[in-house]
Amino acid sequence: MDVDSNWATDWVRRSADAVAAHKADLAALDRAIGDGDHGENLDRGYRAALAALDGLGDDATPADALMLVATTLISNVGGAAGPLYGTAFLKASGAAQGLDELGPSDVVAILTAARDGIVLRGKAEPGDKTMVDAWTPAVEAASAAAAAGSDVRAVLEAAAGAAERGAVDTEPLVARKGRASYLGERSAGHRDPGAESTALLLRAAAEAAADAAERRGS
Repeated sequence: MDVDSNWATDWVRRSADAVAAHKADLAALDRAIGDGDHGENLDRGYRAALAALDGLGDDATPADALMLVATTLISNVGGAAGPLYGTAFLKASGAAQGLDELGPSDVVAILTAARDGIVLRGKAEPGDKTMVDAWTPAVEAASAAAAAGSDVRAVLEAAAGAAERGAVDTEPLVARKGRASYLGERSAGHRDPGAESTALLLRAAAEAAADAAERRGS
């Protein structure tokens, strides 16, 4: 089962719902090691993206939906999250360019492009206690699932599960990038809010794919 623009727009809607539901949790995580605005900023950005979906035409492609998220987040989200997630979806849109449907390898390509965009923008590596610690295992798990012959639904489920584990695994790390790095050893024992929001977004992508598969009866 491949996915199309309906999956991409459903991903936006589910992401907006997930961020709204966990806004306070993300804020609490960010207050512990940052400035506390991650939840509010991301919620504002996704509410704007949700409103902008009405502007997508009937002939919109997955790349169009991803570009809409990119430009909206860059315009509406403050702090580090706007540029990082905006760049992620910008690169993801580029990877999906010209495709009406996305197969397993295409999904891996957009996740990889998103992760690489974040790395390029934030200069972070795995182990730095950033959202890269959720994105990298997600990309690796998605790649392994696709290589094993899994469909899009299973590829995204693998990515979401790996991102969730990656977010948890940031808790004992000492931050080496971003505002949290100013705390030094005191940043250990706290989950990175960007890694947690990454897990929420990729879980939303997996749920959108699962729903698309159910509608198609596959």
